[in-house]
Amino acid sequence: MHEGPLNLRCRCGLLQGHVDARQAFARATCYCSDCQAFARFLGRHSDTLDAQGGTQIIAALPRAVEFTAGSDRLSCKSLSDKGMFRWYASCCHTAIGNTPRDRSLPYVGLIHTCLPGEAASLDESLGPVKVALNTGSALAPVGAAPIATLFGIARIMSQVVKARLTGKHKDNPFFVPASNAPAREPRVLSPAERKRLDAAPGDQKL
Repeated sequence: MHEGPLNLRCRCGLLQGHVDARQAFARATCYCSDCQAFARFLGRHSDTLDAQGGTQIIAALPRAVEFTAGSDRLSCKSLSDKGMFRWYASCCHTAIGNTPRDRSLPYVGLIHTCLPGEAASLDESLGPVKVALNTGSALAPVGAAPIATLFGIARIMSQVVKARLTGKHKDNPFFVPASNAPAREPRVLSPAERKRLDAAPGDQKL
């Protein structure tokens, strides 16, 4: 099993870092309308989503992520005033990942676009993608994998709880140290902007 770091970088290379594969514990494809809207917001619908509108996500502890260059390019968006923080590189609009608004919930769903050329390493580290989430919002029929999805969600939740109990949630590059404030001030989309993204058939960078 591959246990070395996975390279993280945006498309233009200004934002770089790595991910500790030992603290990444599941792979999933999410078909929710929020992930689809985020890809459209970035103007990256065509290279972030698969043919069914799914986004491949690597579930990890935030402390697994370390930015080594260009961290000033990290930006934050939220699709509503209560939605998840959605992180991306401002330089080239590469999606980085999604985190809860509460730092005490140690989770980041890293998006495959920030791990270029790492498909083989991800397969070796975490196995193939078997978990399918929110398939009801898919743009085309998706084969269900209820047992794999159930076990995948259980694994994610167990790791989040374990990190919370052991204090590992405190190391989080997406939040100000010792604070519940995000590392970057999020821009919250207005209801009208979100509605426009939901109605868009393709890339609609705002």
